[in-house]
Amino acid sequence: MNNDKNIPNEANFVPLQGLGVRGNILDKIIASKAIEVTLRKLSTPISTLEKSPAFSRKCLSMKQSLLDSESGIIAEFKRKSPSLGWIHEAADVVDVTAGYSAAGASGISILTDLEYFGGTPMDLMAARQFITCPVLRKDFVIDEYQLYEAKAMGADVILLIAAALIVEETLMLAQKAHELGLEVLLEVHNAEEIGHANDFVDMLGVNNRNLKTFEQSIQTSFDLAALIPAKFVKVSESGISKEETVLELRKVGYKGFLMGENFMKEENPAAALVRFIEGLK
Repeated sequence: MNNDKNIPNEANFVPLQGLGVRGNILDKIIASKAIEVTLRKLSTPISTLEKSPAFSRKCLSMKQSLLDSESGIIAEFKRKSPSLGWIHEAADVVDVTAGYSAAGASGISILTDLEYFGGTPMDLMAARQFITCPVLRKDFVIDEYQLYEAKAMGADVILLIAAALIVEETLMLAQKAHELGLEVLLEVHNAEEIGHANDFVDMLGVNNRNLKTFEQSIQTSFDLAALIPAKFVKVSESGISKEETVLELRKVGYKGFLMGENFMKEENPAAALVRFIEGLK
């Protein structure tokens, strides 16, 4: 898998810590990501990505999956995070995500950032063939090149983080994603960032964790629910651990619930998902 010449190999995903970047955590992540993407562009041009077998596949709709789902759970594969460190270092991406899919996840999110989250594009590629539901490439997208990467990996959806982009960049990236057949999940953290939403956004996610401070509050989803235009499928992200929280969020219009740490901290994340979905019934 790592020798596939159609995508960047794992050797290109080197840690970039120690760059001396000042600012909040998000600033440091974006600075590292800019260098990482520049290196990958040099090693693997878009023309090579377009030759990947996955590039020609028709993407699945996570938006429709959430609208049709009884649970709305987007189960995330995440080995570590900047706030917690290692959550489940030895987790096997195929075992966990295939288990999520079999358990009835409405979608699956796979982290492809190495430095801060312990993931790589190879994780998504390895898991794709065992997953029947839509897959989100979870990363910090700042460049059109990453959209071609996501398509070549076999992703169905990409994440755009409003706090990491200006409004014009969000529009450009969302439009290009749609041209490539990818859906867009736009992530916001406050009322002002909802202004990044545009006609090429499919789902609007409220991250209950502030990426600049990593402080977390479920109340953020409740506070922003009424401000999100009805045309967007609402997704609540991070910090959800109780079935009761999902039931309450549904009452204010949320259809999707992106959950990672709650499952990944367990020895068997897929079994934890099964129990959670049962608890919603």
